[in-house]
This record gives sequence, structure tokens and C-alpha cells, in this order.
Amino acid sequence: MALRFAADISTAQTDYGTVLLDERSGQYWELNPTATLIIETLLAGKDETAAADAVVAEFDIDRERARRDVTQLVGELRASGLAA
Repeated sequence: MALRFAADISTAQTDYGTVLLDERSGQYWELNPTATLIIETLLAGKDETAAADAVVAEFDIDRERARRDVTQLVGELRASGLAA
């Protein structure tokens, strides 16, 4: 499933990944390069399988671990109210 951030979430690319700002609470979230690749893939309208494939292609990680990482990140973003 594609991902989209809530309207009051700002993003900024850094040399180390992506920073998210929840403008409602003022809380910052820092995403590492792996998480950044995952969200970029999902924000482009691709699904979680494509995000896991992108992680496998970019980093030295097995497919099962990539799938777990994608599922965990998406779950945490949704549970925190940052993404739908």
C-alpha cells in the first residue's frame, strides 16, 4: 500500500537521511538512509514489496529482513499518526 504523510508533517532531506517534523506536537523524527529509501518508494505510489526490493537492491540485506523492516517502519509511522 502506498504511503502518504499527514498534512501537518514536514520533511527535510539531510546528509544522513530524512527528518520529519510533526507540526502538531513539535516532535522531530530522524530516519536513516534505509528508512528514507523505504518512504521515498512508498510516497512514489509503490507498495511495500517494491520498497523491500529497493532496500535489497541498495543495501547488503536479505529479502526477509527487508520485508520486516518495511512492515515495522510503516506500522510505526501509522501508529504515531505521521502517515496514513
